[in-house]
Amino acid sequence: MKKVTIVCDGSSLGNGRDNPRAAACAVLGFGGYWKAVAKYLGAATNQQSEIAAAELGLSQLKEPCEVRVFSDSRYVVETMLGNFRKKSNHDWWRRLDAATDSHEITWEWVKGHSGHEVQEVADDIARHTAEFGRVDEDFVDESVLSLGTIEI
Repeated sequence: MKKVTIVCDGSSLGNGRDNPRAAACAVLGFGGYWKAVAKYLGAATNQQSEIAAAELGLSQLKEPCEVRVFSDSRYVVETMLGNFRKKSNHDWWRRLDAATDSHEITWEWVKGHSGHEVQEVADDIARHTAEFGRVDEDFVDESVLSLGTIEI
Protein backbone atom coordinates (compact mmCIF):
# COMPACT_ATOMS: atom_id res chain seq x y z
CA MET A 1 0.00 0.00 0.00
CA LYS A 2 1.17 3.50 -0.76
CA LYS A 3 1.81 5.69 2.29
CA VAL A 4 0.05 9.03 1.92
CA THR A 5 -0.18 12.02 4.23
CA ILE A 6 -3.21 14.29 4.18
CA VAL A 7 -3.31 17.59 6.03
CA CYS A 8 -6.76 19.11 5.91
CA ASP A 9 -8.49 22.25 7.09
CA GLY A 10 -11.85 23.91 6.74
CA SER A 11 -12.85 27.54 7.01
CA SER A 12 -16.27 29.05 7.59
CA LEU A 13 -16.47 32.82 7.53
CA GLY A 14 -19.59 33.59 9.55
CA ASN A 15 -19.77 30.00 10.84
CA GLY A 16 -23.26 29.32 9.53
CA ARG A 17 -24.70 32.78 10.27
CA ASP A 18 -25.21 35.97 8.27
CA ASN A 19 -24.34 34.85 4.73
CA PRO A 20 -21.59 32.35 5.62
CA ARG A 21 -18.93 31.35 3.13
CA ALA A 22 -17.20 28.06 3.78
CA ALA A 23 -14.47 26.08 2.08
CA ALA A 24 -12.38 22.97 2.57
CA CYS A 25 -8.81 22.14 1.63
CA ALA A 26 -6.71 18.99 1.73
CA VAL A 27 -2.99 18.88 1.05
CA LEU A 28 -1.84 15.41 0.03
CA GLY A 29 1.75 14.26 0.34
CA PHE A 30 3.39 11.23 -1.21
CA GLY A 31 7.14 10.65 -1.40
CA GLY A 32 7.91 14.22 -0.37
CA TYR A 33 5.74 15.79 -3.05
CA TRP A 34 2.58 17.74 -2.34
CA LYS A 35 -0.69 18.42 -4.11
CA ALA A 36 -3.59 20.47 -2.79
CA VAL A 37 -7.29 20.34 -3.58
CA ALA A 38 -9.91 22.81 -2.44
CA LYS A 39 -13.67 23.10 -2.62
CA TYR A 40 -16.03 26.01 -2.03
CA LEU A 41 -18.89 24.81 0.20
CA GLY A 42 -21.10 27.88 0.41
CA ALA A 43 -23.29 28.07 3.52
CA ALA A 44 -21.65 25.51 5.79
CA THR A 45 -20.52 25.67 9.40
CA ASN A 46 -16.95 25.37 10.59
CA GLN A 47 -17.57 21.79 11.78
CA GLN A 48 -19.03 20.85 8.42
CA SER A 49 -16.12 22.40 6.55
CA GLU A 50 -13.63 20.45 8.70
CA ILE A 51 -15.44 17.18 7.98
CA ALA A 52 -15.58 18.06 4.27
CA ALA A 53 -11.83 18.76 4.21
CA ALA A 54 -11.00 15.25 5.42
CA GLU A 55 -13.48 13.71 2.96
CA LEU A 56 -12.07 15.82 0.13
CA GLY A 57 -8.56 14.55 0.75
CA LEU A 58 -9.51 10.90 1.08
CA SER A 59 -11.72 11.03 -2.02
CA GLN A 60 -8.65 11.95 -4.11
CA LEU A 61 -7.04 8.56 -3.51
CA LYS A 62 -7.50 6.17 -6.43
CA GLU A 63 -6.45 2.98 -4.65
CA PRO A 64 -6.35 1.67 -1.07
CA CYS A 65 -3.62 3.47 0.86
CA GLU A 66 -2.08 3.69 4.30
CA VAL A 67 -2.99 7.25 5.26
CA ARG A 68 -2.02 9.64 8.04
CA VAL A 69 -4.72 12.30 8.23
CA PHE A 70 -3.81 15.47 10.12
CA SER A 71 -6.55 17.90 11.11
CA ASP A 72 -6.61 20.88 13.45
CA SER A 73 -10.20 19.90 14.31
CA ARG A 74 -10.45 17.92 17.52
CA TYR A 75 -14.10 17.42 16.54
CA VAL A 76 -13.09 15.46 13.43
CA VAL A 77 -10.15 13.58 14.92
CA GLU A 78 -11.87 12.56 18.16
CA THR A 79 -15.04 11.56 16.32
CA MET A 80 -13.14 9.41 13.83
CA LEU A 81 -11.21 7.81 16.70
CA GLY A 82 -14.54 6.92 18.32
CA ASN A 83 -14.15 9.24 21.31
CA PHE A 84 -17.00 11.60 20.30
CA ARG A 85 -20.43 10.57 19.05
CA LYS A 86 -21.88 11.77 15.76
CA LYS A 87 -24.78 13.80 17.18
CA SER A 88 -25.27 16.11 14.20
CA ASN A 89 -23.99 16.72 10.66
CA HIS A 90 -24.99 13.17 9.74
CA ASP A 91 -24.88 13.69 5.94
CA TRP A 92 -21.37 15.12 6.23
CA TRP A 93 -20.22 12.20 8.40
CA ARG A 94 -21.73 9.68 5.96
CA ARG A 95 -19.66 11.12 3.11
CA LEU A 96 -16.49 11.01 5.22
CA ASP A 97 -17.20 7.46 6.39
CA ALA A 98 -17.66 6.35 2.77
CA ALA A 99 -14.33 7.93 1.81
CA THR A 100 -12.51 5.97 4.55
CA ASP A 101 -13.76 2.53 3.51
CA SER A 102 -10.79 1.14 1.58
CA HIS A 103 -7.94 2.79 3.49
CA GLU A 104 -5.92 2.14 6.63
CA ILE A 105 -6.11 5.50 8.40
CA THR A 106 -4.31 7.04 11.35
CA TRP A 107 -6.05 10.19 12.59
CA GLU A 108 -3.81 12.84 14.17
CA TRP A 109 -4.61 16.23 15.64
CA VAL A 110 -2.29 19.12 14.83
CA LYS A 111 -2.60 22.45 16.56
CA GLY A 112 -3.74 25.12 14.12
CA HIS A 113 -1.76 28.30 13.59
CA SER A 114 1.26 26.82 15.34
CA GLY A 115 3.79 26.94 12.54
CA HIS A 116 3.14 23.47 11.07
CA GLU A 117 4.09 24.26 7.46
CA VAL A 118 1.63 22.03 5.68
CA GLN A 119 -1.26 22.87 8.02
CA GLU A 120 -0.61 26.58 7.48
CA VAL A 121 -0.83 26.05 3.71
CA ALA A 122 -4.10 24.12 4.08
CA ASP A 123 -5.49 26.89 6.30
CA ASP A 124 -4.45 29.63 3.85
CA ILE A 125 -6.05 27.84 0.90
CA ALA A 126 -9.30 27.11 2.77
CA ARG A 127 -9.59 30.69 4.03
CA HIS A 128 -8.76 32.16 0.61
CA THR A 129 -11.34 29.93 -1.08
CA ALA A 130 -14.01 30.89 1.47
CA GLU A 131 -13.22 34.61 1.13
CA PHE A 132 -13.42 34.61 -2.67
CA GLY A 133 -16.27 32.14 -3.03
CA ARG A 134 -14.40 29.97 -5.50
CA VAL A 135 -11.26 27.89 -5.88
CA ASP A 136 -8.34 29.89 -7.27
CA GLU A 137 -6.22 27.15 -8.87
CA ASP A 138 -3.23 29.46 -9.30
CA PHE A 139 -3.29 30.34 -5.59
CA VAL A 140 -3.59 26.64 -4.69
CA ASP A 141 -0.66 25.67 -6.92
CA GLU A 142 1.56 28.53 -5.71
CA SER A 143 0.80 27.72 -2.07
CA VAL A 144 1.85 24.10 -2.48
CA LEU A 145 5.05 25.07 -4.27
CA SER A 146 6.21 26.75 -1.06
CA LEU A 147 6.35 23.30 0.58
CA GLY A 148 9.02 21.96 -1.71
CA THR A 149 9.68 18.31 -0.94
CA ILE A 150 9.40 18.37 2.87
CA GLU A 151 8.20 15.21 4.59
CA ILE A 152 6.21 14.97 7.81
